[in-house]
Amino acid sequence: MKPAPFEYSAPTTVAEAIEALSHDDAKVLAGGQSLIPLMAMRLSRFDRLVDLRRIPELSGCTRVNGTVRIGAMTRQADAEHDPIVAEGAPLLAKALPNVGHYQIRNQGTVGGSIVHADPSAELPTAALALDATIEIAGASGVRRVPASEFFLGTMETAVGDHEIVTAIEFPVWGPGSGFAVEEMARRHGDFAVVGAMCGVRIEGGTVAQSAIAMFGVGSVPVRCGAAESMLTGSTVDGLDLGAVAQAAVADLDPPDDLHASGAYRRAVGAALVERALRAAIEEAGHA
Repeated sequence: MKPAPFEYSAPTTVAEAIEALSHDDAKVLAGGQSLIPLMAMRLSRFDRLVDLRRIPELSGCTRVNGTVRIGAMTRQADAEHDPIVAEGAPLLAKALPNVGHYQIRNQGTVGGSIVHADPSAELPTAALALDATIEIAGASGVRRVPASEFFLGTMETAVGDHEIVTAIEFPVWGPGSGFAVEEMARRHGDFAVVGAMCGVRIEGGTVAQSAIAMFGVGSVPVRCGAAESMLTGSTVDGLDLGAVAQAAVADLDPPDDLHASGAYRRAVGAALVERALRAAIEEAGHA
């Protein structure tokens, strides 16, 4: 099939993009890896596409005020190989190779994946795990939304109809940190059936900071607060990682679908959390 007819705008500034979005039933076009197939199958249709690829200020990775700031239109492949991301946001760097295949990452954008908000996708989960801040621009100005408030439901976010995401800022954790990503998929590059992302920062043998986030277990990525509470403040040598992993999935109610049952997702999810925590602690220098 082919998409329904639409008008096309290619602005060169953020202001022009916001203006273009104010007309008709308009939709932002970033990398197009999710939007174009939906339109081609007539599952979605819009009167106008606003292509952001010609706006240079929306691309690039920089270190700013203790964060790694990534322009929303930065290609996933560029972020994957950027030393600024590898040094300042290692969890994101570890998550990116799991996003589709390299052909997808060559066109797909960091912001596009986060705004698309597929509950089985890696980048929204990385944003949640790292307490990222999403910068959103609209006619009334720029606002900043924490990742914990950004994802509202399956493919639903806090971005308004006439707004665009301009950047995502990931806090830098600093020395003594370790991160890991574990997921189960039918094949590499497929959407994960279930996955886990973990981070720890260890000071003097004690977990000073922790993050556990899971994907593929609900309509949005999930932070596992009870499990994090068990970790933070505990000595590494005294940790029962199996118990922490069980706490991570205790309150989850994953869906049943053609790929797996909710019970299977919960059981595998616990194993992935334990494996990711073990790897993160080892990377932090406490094998």
